[in-house]
Order: sequence, then C-alpha cells, then structure tokens
Amino acid sequence: MATLLPGGEEPPVTEPRLPAREAAERELSKPMYHENDPGLFQRALTRFWEWVDELFGAASGATPGGALGLVVIVLVVLLLVVALWWRLGTPQRTPAPEGGLFDDRPRSAAEHRKAAETHALAHRWTEAVQERMRAVVRSLEERTVLEPRPGRTADEAAAEAATQLPGHADGLRAAARTFDDVTYGGRAADEGAYLRLRDLDLALERTKPVLSGADRGAVQ
Repeated sequence: MATLLPGGEEPPVTEPRLPAREAAERELSKPMYHENDPGLFQRALTRFWEWVDELFGAASGATPGGALGLVVIVLVVLLLVVALWWRLGTPQRTPAPEGGLFDDRPRSAAEHRKAAETHALAHRWTEAVQERMRAVVRSLEERTVLEPRPGRTADEAAAEAATQLPGHADGLRAAARTFDDVTYGGRAADEGAYLRLRDLDLALERTKPVLSGADRGAVQ
C-alpha cells in the first residue's frame, strides 16, 4: 500500500525500487547516451597516467624530502649517466681479432682457386674473395716466394711478398685489406672486389720475383 503524504496525496512514484533501477539501467544503456564516451585507447591512456601518478606518489612518499627529493635524485642519476657517456664515449663494436689466412686442412693453390670460382658462380662474393686470397698466398708459397708459415696473416703475407714483387706491392696491400674487411670487419664483398683479386692472382703468376742480394749471391 502506498504511503499517504500529508494532505492525503499519494507519492508521485509508486513503482517498486528494483524494477525502477532495472528500467533506469536499460534506459542508460541505449547508444544515444554513450556517443561521447572515450574510446578504448583513451581509456587505456587515462589508466596509464593514473598508474604513473600513483607510482610517482608512492616513490615520493618513500623518498626523503618527498617529491622534491625524488626530483633531485633523478637529476643526479642523469648527470652521472651524462658524465660516464662523456668520459667513455659512444660504445663501439669491438672488432674481431685478426687471425691467420688458413683455418682448415692444407690445400693447394689450385684447390683454393676452384673453390673461389665455385663461390663466384653462386654470387657468394665474400667467400670467393677469401678463397682467392688464400690461393694467392698458397701460390706464392708453392713458388717459394714465401716460406710456408702457419698463422701468417694476410697483411704479413702482402708485406713479405712485396719485397720480391715490388711491382704488385699496392695490389697485394689492397687485397690483404679487402680480405681483412670481409673476414674480420663484417663487410660484404662484391663482384668488383673479387675480379680485382682474381686479376692480381693471374698477374702474379706471370711475374718473376726480384731476387734479394742474398739470393743472387747463392745463385752465383
């Protein structure tokens, strides 16, 4: 029974409370009431900034001096990072240590040339350059221009061979530099690099070494 108001009037709403709430929820769920609601991204962004604010508030509460103390600590850390960066410089990749030319079983110059040509036909120019440089050095060893020596580097081979093949000193140094760049410097060779090394190999085959003074005395 509805409760009478003073004067004998009935209350304006006589519907039970639960059905009234359900009716209000149905009404408010209509799309017309949500046209201006923030999207999913906006809600996520708002929640993120609320989380940052809570985190900053917790950190400032645990830091001596509150928020000001936290700001001072952050500035000190940034200054330390800048000082270390200035002192140590930009981090750089450490180059791989230079090793020897030959790292597997001994092979002849002809075998290295064959392997180089196989790589070249497949356009694997880095491997072709490496094998052709090994062919150059092995050929010089077979011709006794260089003494066979395990662990010899490309630079050492070029410098030693240049004393008896002075006309090709520049080419030998360039070949050794190319070998080091693709083997230890992480660079990729191209067809031009391989062709220059192949031409050097063929030219060295046609060049007679210049005898040193000791060698000329032994021949006489």
